[in-house]
Amino acid sequence: MVGIDVVEKHSPAEKAGIAPGDILIGINGHEINDVLDYRFYLTDERLVLKLERDGKAFERTIENDEYEDIGLDFKTYLMDKKHSCKNKCVFCFIDQLPKGLRETLYFKDDDDRLSFLMGNYVTLTNLRDEEVDRIIKMHLSPINVSVHTTNPELRCRMMKNPNAGRSLEYLKRFAENGITLNCQIVLCKGLNDGDELVSTMHDLASLHPAVQSVSVVPVGLTDHREGLYPLEPFDKNDAFKIVKTVENFAALCKQYYKSSIFFCGDELYLKAGLPIPDADYYEDFSQIENGVGMLASLKSEFDRAIEDGYEVDTSRPRRVSLATGEAAYGLISSLLERLKERFPNLEYHLYEIKNDFFGHMINVSGLIVGRDLYAQLVGKELGDTLFLPRNMLESGGRVFLDDMSVAELSEKLNVEIKTVENDGYSFITQIMGIEGI
Repeated sequence: MVGIDVVEKHSPAEKAGIAPGDILIGINGHEINDVLDYRFYLTDERLVLKLERDGKAFERTIENDEYEDIGLDFKTYLMDKKHSCKNKCVFCFIDQLPKGLRETLYFKDDDDRLSFLMGNYVTLTNLRDEEVDRIIKMHLSPINVSVHTTNPELRCRMMKNPNAGRSLEYLKRFAENGITLNCQIVLCKGLNDGDELVSTMHDLASLHPAVQSVSVVPVGLTDHREGLYPLEPFDKNDAFKIVKTVENFAALCKQYYKSSIFFCGDELYLKAGLPIPDADYYEDFSQIENGVGMLASLKSEFDRAIEDGYEVDTSRPRRVSLATGEAAYGLISSLLERLKERFPNLEYHLYEIKNDFFGHMINVSGLIVGRDLYAQLVGKELGDTLFLPRNMLESGGRVFLDDMSVAELSEKLNVEIKTVENDGYSFITQIMGIEGI
């Protein structure tokens, strides 16, 4: 049962006499505990809602178009509390955060509902058998799973959770029942790399086509690891071996399954000094949000977009600046050079921002904070507008990880700041100020 916070005006729910403060108990005889129950049982055309008001139960019937919303909102998106992580993973990034950040950044979620609804990765260690049954019954798919290793003992040791090995059985149950799985392997040197990585890839490949894709990414290590497990960073030679191991195994999968299944994160290619593969290599880019194929996608979209017949006022200079992380700096530099060839009136400055806040082993733009931007850009030539990657900001697009706002940074640097989405068309149109595209 969940409390109703808002009833939309003129909605089917309001017309049925449902009011804010009422308690939703069930729909068509099914108990409602969270958003998954609510959405699943809302699809019938005739809905009998069991409710409670002032301690008294009552019912309301709504004739509704299939999949239409009936106009109820609840206090939280999940209609329930988020499930927190019960693991103490040796590689957990949240444990490596410095003190003093906003409280929400320290919350470790491990919620299967957010995996289905928002694409979050879950470890499955939080699940009970009845929750697995519900996922299968509702056919919630895809689910993103942090696997890391299929060796039960090693998984328990890496996650410091005695349930971590047993929960691997859920992968097989999901696969047997047609649930699509996108998996990730966070590699830790000396733990789940080498032969353990090969063994894990074999086990996950055997679950194809349910296991649709697997990303292989290196552990992120900050400068704030006091008292934590002594992990070492991968060097260039390590990264080279990992990429070749994954690519060779993926080539066999491509031959046998018609899909590579396994893909290395962009960071491993950059660390190994290897070129990023072409966009076709990444198939449907199912792991792009995990840093896999992001640079290839940007370049491919830019290649297609650069020759479009954009209308640009070339009578005056277009003076801009851009700031990005070390990982993307080389690609962004090459794109800007090509953009200037296409639009000679473009005058730009590109700045590579080092991550002093988290440490120099962190080189992606998504973890750059406002104070590092200020410290490294103050006094520099910034033109009329400073462009930043959109992924530097929280979902609302207002603040950086250190809580400095875009408005505050703009004022401190005395420059207009705009963000650029991670696609080639936006890169061109936003930087050149092209409207109506």
